[in-house]
Amino acid sequence: MAEKETDALTGTETTGHEWDGIRELNTPLPRWWLWVLYATIIWSIGYMIAYPAWPSLSGYTKGLLGYSSRANLVADLEAVRESRSVWVDKFSELEVGEIVEDPDLLQFAMAGGGFIFGENCAPCHGSGGAGAPSFPVLADDDWIWGGTLEDIHTTIAYGIRSDHDETRYSEMMAFGADELLEPAQISAVADYVLSLSGSGAANEEGAEIFEEQCAACHGEDGKGLPEVGGPNLSDDIWLYGGTKDAIVAQITKPRHGVMPAWVDRLNDATIKQVTIYVHSLGGGQ
Repeated sequence: MAEKETDALTGTETTGHEWDGIRELNTPLPRWWLWVLYATIIWSIGYMIAYPAWPSLSGYTKGLLGYSSRANLVADLEAVRESRSVWVDKFSELEVGEIVEDPDLLQFAMAGGGFIFGENCAPCHGSGGAGAPSFPVLADDDWIWGGTLEDIHTTIAYGIRSDHDETRYSEMMAFGADELLEPAQISAVADYVLSLSGSGAANEEGAEIFEEQCAACHGEDGKGLPEVGGPNLSDDIWLYGGTKDAIVAQITKPRHGVMPAWVDRLNDATIKQVTIYVHSLGGGQ
């Protein structure tokens, strides 16, 4: 390190540091910059005294002003609840069919239902009910358990194969895994199922097996039985794939989706709002 000396050109003392012949000047900071620094330090001290700041083992310093963002949030939420109470009370008093007949209530339901759907339903059913692999599309008017307002309300409230006592429940038998049908028979009925939607040639053996084993849930014409959760097989809409391999796999060892019951997670007015919104996505029934 070189000795400190005064730079001949600027008249500023050097720091004594030198690299490759370049000497570092000990230029003082601008006075305005220092005053700004001192002001921010004073401001920060005052802020720590006035507002909550330092954590401790059992809490935190409250500050002289007693400010709490959590308390402000609680107050804001309470104000929102108060402003919505008139609407919520009406929703609680009316059935979903009565709500849609009131233009003002319908508008409120659609606005709130869209937000509720985005927060709770879209992760599985996709934005706008577009669906996802293994999760039903809600925008196509194809309803496994029925598409009336009452049907949709029941499905949302109690779920499908959930742990709620009133859940909707159906289970397709594992015709292959439980050796109820031979592989050749499963292949034949898969061909027949494809023919129902015009995606394959008719199979006489498959038709006979379908009538004996499948019609009880899917209907004699394969158009489904919503009262037992039997999907429509004639519309070329498939939850787990519409290829022959996918259909054979589902007949052999079926997959069963689960939808949670929302009755214990959302209040009655909220469930009615999202019911009306979902009903509107595919036109309902």
